[in-house]
Amino acid sequence: MRDIHEARILVVEDDPTLRGVVCELIEREGYRAVRGAGTVADAVSCFNTWRPDLLLLDVMLPDGNGLDLLRSIRQASQVPAIILSARDEDEARLRGLGLGADDYVTKPFLPRELLLRLSAVLRRTYGAGDAPRTIQLGRTTVDMGSGEVTRTDGQRETLTSKEYAILERLVRSRGLIVTSDELARAAWGDDYGYGNALMVHVRRLREKVEENPSKPQWILTMRGLGYRLAKEEA
Repeated sequence: MRDIHEARILVVEDDPTLRGVVCELIEREGYRAVRGAGTVADAVSCFNTWRPDLLLLDVMLPDGNGLDLLRSIRQASQVPAIILSARDEDEARLRGLGLGADDYVTKPFLPRELLLRLSAVLRRTYGAGDAPRTIQLGRTTVDMGSGEVTRTDGQRETLTSKEYAILERLVRSRGLIVTSDELARAAWGDDYGYGNALMVHVRRLREKVEENPSKPQWILTMRGLGYRLAKEEA
């Protein structure tokens, strides 16, 4: 898949109004193949005949639930899945992730948050937008092969493993917002309880790559959402 917008996306949601809104939202973002299903039976039929590249699964469905559906699908396929649910309970969240869900979004959600998470899962799964080996941040050069930062004054520093993971994730989506949860997963493998630690590592990363870490030009904070790595033309 050269472009994540080529992905076939199946939205499994029993509320026809919400299902229509979500499908339209995804299509407006530029995704060219989006279908909806309102029941487990419809979802299974569509999955078997259409073979989607990503699933958005509601937990509560009239003839079953999204977690059982995902468990069944996982016996034959590792297609990425994002759980959609009005249940903000740790048990449901952990069950979904334990079954192999790639993310978990609680309703009601911000449209931009859903699109960011959808994009992140597709890029991570299908490798679209892999990071280049060397990046330029103004007059600072970062070698993504060695993790070495070279500044204009010739000073060199090496990124820690967490700093590298955060920067590498930002580079793969350069110019786009990457949620804090996604950055935490890149650095720690999950997003549970790492908010403050993430901010600390981002601050230390800025101290290595920004000319003025107090007024960052490259690693920008997107309040309430996450961070964005500015493009070179910025």
